[in-house]
Amino acid sequence: MRKITPSLLLTAAALASGTASAQQKLCVYDLLGSAGDVSNMAKDYAIAAKTMGADISVKTYTDERVATEDLLAGQCDAVMATGFRTRQFNPTAASLDSLGASTVIRNDKVDMPASYEVVRKTIQTFASPAAAKLMVRGNYEVGGIIPFGTAYPVVNDRNIRTVEALAGKKIAAFDYDKAQAIMIQRIGAQPVSADITNFAGKFNNGSVDFIAAPAMAYRPLELYRGIGTKGAINRFPILILTYQVILNKTKFPDGFGDKSRQYWLGQYDRAMALIKKAEKDIPATTWSDLTPENMIKYTIMLRDARVDIAEKGVYDKQGLKIIKRVRCSINPADSECSSNTENW
Repeated sequence: MRKITPSLLLTAAALASGTASAQQKLCVYDLLGSAGDVSNMAKDYAIAAKTMGADISVKTYTDERVATEDLLAGQCDAVMATGFRTRQFNPTAASLDSLGASTVIRNDKVDMPASYEVVRKTIQTFASPAAAKLMVRGNYEVGGIIPFGTAYPVVNDRNIRTVEALAGKKIAAFDYDKAQAIMIQRIGAQPVSADITNFAGKFNNGSVDFIAAPAMAYRPLELYRGIGTKGAINRFPILILTYQVILNKTKFPDGFGDKSRQYWLGQYDRAMALIKKAEKDIPATTWSDLTPENMIKYTIMLRDARVDIAEKGVYDKQGLKIIKRVRCSINPADSECSSNTENW
């Protein structure tokens, strides 16, 4: 008969409570691979997770499609990817990555500090205990959110600065984000099928005239090649991208998701420092500013498109309603705050 030792008793207790010490695999999408900033943040998270009752190993991917498919296939216990890809697991949290959802306009100009404050306060809202149920869909739970930066219009001709100038232009549209194709067709442009692995290449070789990309993609994806001497990055937020951690909650201890969301909320400033550094690294001559009139046109266009896309069932209405409340808490003077739009 096998002798019962304290270690065996501890193992039995862990199994009974669902907190067995098996290692969890976090699959992380990072443009730069395992040496990238996002991958490094994930490695620090893995260290911190030990104090939360998890033992996480990190595997880095340069294709987020493969990373998210591996979560679905059970090859990963958690994934860290952009809101575009994590929408399938939790559309409410991924509403942050909706067209113009974070944009704040003040005095006919985009107020970027206020726009990022919308992101911060929304992440804070989603990390609160009161929102815990919203962060769970089936076996999947949002384990944290951080900003990845503004998706700017990147164009091969700096004359593409108005809504009207977009008509007929070829714009890269990610196959898996139906909202992009809907938006492009609304403005009379031509969507060109693309994904995260080839959209920059299509821009750089002239197959498309316009892509949306954050500053953190400028150097890794060599966007300066497609911009050349005639193009530009228009200083206007199409949306603010986020990275979201999705957990298979059956693989983690009870209560881990809440602790994880609090951890990533604490990483907000670190993520913002990386975004600001990437934007400063872009040559000043590459940037182009829209006129106040065109900023308003773009904002209204994105707002109308966002509502239409939500009505088509692509965007999550509950998530957009929450974000509108946050926008209006920051900028109550905006005319949208007295309208019924996004008050589903």
